[in-house]
Amino acid sequence: MWSNLPFDLLAYIFSFLSPDSLACARSANRHWHTCAKYSTETQRHHPSWFIALPTRHRGLSCYAHNPVDNNWHHLSLDFIPDTTRPIASIRGLVLFRATSTSALQLAICNPFTRQFRHLPMLKVPRTNPAVAVVESDPTHHVPVHNFKVYVAGGMSEAPAGGASYEPTLEMYDSQHDTWRVIESMPVEFAVRLTVWTPNESVYANGVIYWITSARAYSIMGFDIGSNRWRELSVPMANKLEFATLVPRNGNLTLVGGTCDGEARIWELDEDDIWCLIEKVPFELGMRLLGEKRSWGSTKCVGIDGAVCLYRDLGSGMVFWRDVDKGKWEWFWVDGCSIRGKKLQTFPIKGVLLHPNLASSCLLTV
Repeated sequence: MWSNLPFDLLAYIFSFLSPDSLACARSANRHWHTCAKYSTETQRHHPSWFIALPTRHRGLSCYAHNPVDNNWHHLSLDFIPDTTRPIASIRGLVLFRATSTSALQLAICNPFTRQFRHLPMLKVPRTNPAVAVVESDPTHHVPVHNFKVYVAGGMSEAPAGGASYEPTLEMYDSQHDTWRVIESMPVEFAVRLTVWTPNESVYANGVIYWITSARAYSIMGFDIGSNRWRELSVPMANKLEFATLVPRNGNLTLVGGTCDGEARIWELDEDDIWCLIEKVPFELGMRLLGEKRSWGSTKCVGIDGAVCLYRDLGSGMVFWRDVDKGKWEWFWVDGCSIRGKKLQTFPIKGVLLHPNLASSCLLTV
């Protein structure tokens, strides 16, 4: 029966398989292998995986948590030619920055298919700028997923020598594989984006948002349509020990923890008012913090359908997931262990993504 199914129908059926089951199906025969390649681009029926990437060079490896069977997997990154630091996920890919050079050099890779390539160099070489990613869905005119990378601020060489803050915003378009300077910005914004803003960003409702890393926290936003900058306050800004922006259902969401042990989640409404929508269950929060009882070393990452709070590779993680069309539930995930052996802990940067087993045209030079 399976051999008589039309190609598009079999590919659609394969799109419901989890990534590990799909990999097994691909190895069955040539026909299934071809069908599986075309099914991975639309595979959104399973929860996202957590990819733990070392923040320091540790043998070019990363670790992936499969939420379907609650197992960890080791992935070799020996195909990456440079020492890198992860920034964000893009449609099953990971955006990196090279750490072997001070000037920003970006690259993308698929840790599952072992594809890697550098993006072109920026028009204006700069160090330590703020970086943001904006993804686009396929259209009739552009039938593939494309993305844009925005780089704001940073330090560049001054005409008279030395360095100065770079008051421009530059954009990379994957469709054309080029950078262009699209907007100037106030120097004071360039300073804040360079000194106090981490690389994490969120795109919601036409605006790119960055949160400052200096307490009390505040948020800077760039409206792509109007090319205008804006600034937002943060709820309980002077009481939060950590604060992170994440996307949720297309909206801007803020996760933060206070010194009294609570962690709260707010969402920005249409009137730019922060609304408290959830609290991290106290027992899960205390389990995550352990003996420290401080949110200061906590990290958070989000993707539509999931929010994850974590600390390092060995510690457990707290997940908040959309389990059934808007019904969100809390989960605990144990720290990384491979085949029952718990690994030595070390600092990580986590990204959430849906593994893509197809060879990506975005990685083709």
